[in-house]
Amino acid sequence: MHNMTPLFSYIWGKTYNFATKQPCIPVSKIQKMAISGQGIGYTGENNLEEYISNHIDPEGYLLEALYRETHLKKLNPRMASGHIQGRLLKMIVSMIEPMSILEVGTFTGYATLCMAEALPDGGVIHTFEIDDELEDFTKSWIARSPYRNKIILHIGDVLKTAPMPETAFDMVYIDGEKREYPDYYDKLFCYVKPGGFIVADNTLWDGHVFNPDYNDDRTAAIRRFNDMVAADDRTEVAMVPVRDGFSIIKKIKD
Repeated sequence: MHNMTPLFSYIWGKTYNFATKQPCIPVSKIQKMAISGQGIGYTGENNLEEYISNHIDPEGYLLEALYRETHLKKLNPRMASGHIQGRLLKMIVSMIEPMSILEVGTFTGYATLCMAEALPDGGVIHTFEIDDELEDFTKSWIARSPYRNKIILHIGDVLKTAPMPETAFDMVYIDGEKREYPDYYDKLFCYVKPGGFIVADNTLWDGHVFNPDYNDDRTAAIRRFNDMVAADDRTEVAMVPVRDGFSIIKKIKD
């Protein structure tokens, strides 16, 4: 990995020293709201998001800086997980205590870094990003994290380059190309250990999944994914209306 860590970085109007991991100017203890691009349960309820953001653990300076830089420099920045979803992912990993995670869709690495925070010692995340133009940007932010040694970034299509079937994971996190959600489920289910989890983002898709007026490819694929999971007697599933919908799927048998 390239170590491109700057000594100082300008974050939301405050200078932060990455060498000492301290802000150079004191900041308020009140956590700023994450600009997630979508409200809780796809409704755009920003006041609710702000309330939640102010009553959960702060995201920390590195993640805050990454989120800002993603919005300044990358197309489709709403693809970044953001504060609320990031803390939820960290909590899920804390509860599951996986030693191995397969992530589909790294983007700029926000969710990756959140999950890495909670990984036990010796744990590892294999994260796959299909867009090679993101590689340098994402690697530079991973390199700044104290959890960088837990992260292995793969550039390529996970459906073509995933580890061999004998490799098993405690958790798979799906946040890749929406048209391929059913293919991810078919391809990756065998990689999950019995008792392990699949966590999928965007499963409510702005509410389009239950709106008959939407029949585009992405909406149709996510509907099909949700139907596949609901009908699969090998799993238990819960759905959480955070941001764009979050499915937590437990594999109970092969």
